[in-house]
Amino acid sequence: MSDHPKISAEEAEGHVRALLRYIGEDPTREGLLDTPARVVRAMTEHFGGYGQGPEAHLERTFSEVEGYDELVLVSDIEIYSHCEHHMVPFVGKAHVAYIPNGRVVGLSKIARVVDVYAKRLQVQEKLTAQIANAIQDALDPQGVAVIIQAQHFCMCYRGVKKAGSWTTTSKLHGVFMEEPAARMELLTLVGMNRSIGGAGV
Repeated sequence: MSDHPKISAEEAEGHVRALLRYIGEDPTREGLLDTPARVVRAMTEHFGGYGQGPEAHLERTFSEVEGYDELVLVSDIEIYSHCEHHMVPFVGKAHVAYIPNGRVVGLSKIARVVDVYAKRLQVQEKLTAQIANAIQDALDPQGVAVIIQAQHFCMCYRGVKKAGSWTTTSKLHGVFMEEPAARMELLTLVGMNRSIGGAGV
């Protein structure tokens, strides 16, 4: 989190007006009069993760699971985030898995942890690691794996303009890194029967 003090909504709206003038627009014309306020409200929603931490979603765990110690996978969690280099969206799916070590967490909490970090300015590699590390730290499971597949608008409609390209990142902890069988089970369930994380399967 930044130590810099936040500016007011009114100040932020003034900056949006300046950007509108920068691109050659007239912020006083009818269609743009309310745009600065709308942009600031949208940014508050897009970047709501700065006001949250993952701990609140992971602090309540359950141990009455009949000794369950096999893979738990929450797949196809939709991700909407913004590139910190160009502040344009990247969108895709996250697949989050862990193998419990006596404690499990509510499934919806996994998706909420993904949102906490996705709703910040990000790079996909950092986002992947942050989700995995938060679950590792909170649950101390036998293993954690996070795989993210996303399309980056900064590649789709600017720069190289490769609209069909996907970026895949992964972060593995514990048995998913150390045991090929666990990694193969994960990739099979996710539908990615190939090596990730620099380790062959």
